[in-house]
Amino acid sequence: MDEAVIDALRHEAKTKLDPKQKGALGQFMTPFRIAEFMANLFVTRTNAVLLDAGAGIGSLTLAASKVLKLSRAEAWELDPVMVSYLQRNLAGLDVVTELHKKDFILDSVDRIQFDVGTRFTHAIMNPPYKKIGANSIHRSACRQLGLETGNLYTAFLALAILQMKLGGEIVIIIPRSFCNGPYYKPFRSLMLTKCSIDLIHIFESRNQAFKDDEVLQENVILKLTRGGAQGSVTLSLSQDAEFDVVHRRVVPFELIVETGDPEIFIRIPSMAEPGPVTGEFFKYGLKELGVEVCTGPVVDFRLKPWWSQDPQPGTVPCIYPHHFTAAGFEWPKAHKKPNSLYRSNEVDKWLMREGVYVVVRRFSAKEERRRVVAYIITPQDINSQLVGFENHWNVFHIQKNGLPMDLARGLAVFLNSTVLDNYFRIFSGHTQVNATDLRNMKFPSLPMLRELGSKYRHGLTQEEIDGLLDQCANKQN
Repeated sequence: MDEAVIDALRHEAKTKLDPKQKGALGQFMTPFRIAEFMANLFVTRTNAVLLDAGAGIGSLTLAASKVLKLSRAEAWELDPVMVSYLQRNLAGLDVVTELHKKDFILDSVDRIQFDVGTRFTHAIMNPPYKKIGANSIHRSACRQLGLETGNLYTAFLALAILQMKLGGEIVIIIPRSFCNGPYYKPFRSLMLTKCSIDLIHIFESRNQAFKDDEVLQENVILKLTRGGAQGSVTLSLSQDAEFDVVHRRVVPFELIVETGDPEIFIRIPSMAEPGPVTGEFFKYGLKELGVEVCTGPVVDFRLKPWWSQDPQPGTVPCIYPHHFTAAGFEWPKAHKKPNSLYRSNEVDKWLMREGVYVVVRRFSAKEERRRVVAYIITPQDINSQLVGFENHWNVFHIQKNGLPMDLARGLAVFLNSTVLDNYFRIFSGHTQVNATDLRNMKFPSLPMLRELGSKYRHGLTQEEIDGLLDQCANKQN
């Protein structure tokens, strides 16, 4: 069966899916060109026993069958529309196949717990993308194996890993969001303990992998080996899902997971070799600089009884991201959210003292050029001895107090630079910026930050910001 036929079947099946069910199950079917690229990443190709979970119409298994000498293939799929196509496609293979019309997570937990079922030499997967609640049946099932994860795609991959033979190869396309953030740390730990990372493929255009389904998440293709000895990692890059031109670069594993990183973030370096100058900007952790960062302490819905739309005697400012616009800081501002909070014992414990703070949006809009967007708040902006920073901020501070003005300005210049944006994208593939991400970043020295701060002025353009960093870099030569 050729590419055109398989993709025609994929489009036909998609038209029959219930849109609500599709969203509920996180279903995004794999274009055959991606399936073909993934299958060709397998190294060992004989005596293959294949796993395909969330198999859809079987595009991945069909692509793998063209590359591997299969002795057996097993697929899991629940959706009755998908199953009707999958059955026909599996029947056309000249190999022993088994279709499990079961929930892959629940079925796999039973198999692993009771040590029954097949152990696989190969897995090729495009798992569903959907969060799973803390009290859901899937979360509870995974916990029986000591696996803590909050998304179906990481649960699928973890359970596939646990069903692989030593030396077994896994190729999977998944969102990049697991690479950083505290919620995925247990999964990253399991994956890196059980497997070697052999290859990471990225798409230069973030919305190209599943453009038919308008998926805006940044996706990566991983090639893993169960029990493999971790060596260098191949990075590959294509402009889109056509794979007309694929660039490759081999890097030491230490560039992917930094030695001693307590969060075990998975970084994806740029395809270009790093220059010696830019390294001067990324040498010091926040702790070495004497600076801290926290998530904005004010969770507004918990403090609703103390909301005030307008500043009143006995209130303190509550600062939201919408108070900053292209024109600058605007507070108070007409909005459905409050501008102020009445002081009380319940409110006061979430406030910070007046001072100079650098704040970074936790959620950047998809259309924004930069992932990290930073602003400065000064006492003159709010004219209050206390201030509340709403939970959609990350707040840079020193022991819950403000920063020296020159340091705050230098941090703001650095955080808003293109150099920093490129660096941040190495280990973050989504639009959320967590305090943990910022704590794990490296920053320039205090003297360099103060020098940047001395040249700060309100309303700097992106070109001017980047020019200030260029000047600093040239001084290091």
